Amino acid sequence: MTPLEVVRAFVDRINAHDVDGLAALMTEDHRFIDSLGQAVHGRKAVRAGWDQYLGMVRDYRLLADEWLCDGSVVVLLGTAEGNCSPDGARKPAGSWTTPAAWRAVVRGGQLAEWRVYADNEPIRRLMRSQA
Repeated sequence: MTPLEVVRAFVDRINAHDVDGLAALMTEDHRFIDSLGQAVHGRKAVRAGWDQYLGMVRDYRLLADEWLCDGSVVVLLGTAEGNCSPDGARKPAGSWTTPAAWRAVVRGGQLAEWRVYADNEPIRRLMRSQA
């Protein structure tokens, strides 16, 4: 697969909440970097993070309006949205959406890095109100 195809498949797995599919697309030394610059290293640790996050934000999805590719680097521009609930139950007051960008680095047909650029204050505010 081309880098763009790998990233499209990764986004499809995110939107399908397919954690096993996400892990299959990651390199063993995969690195996830959140919007605060905090990094998680290794396929196993990142897989666990996705499992936890997608359990809390049951309908999380990425909506990419633009896809930019330069060699092994793919950048997506769009929005992220979901419904935040610590217990995983969908609540009408838990919905949020935020503009976002993602940067992916592909190596050997797998995702070596996934970096998120987003204003996560909407979801943080919901989490604080539910605590």
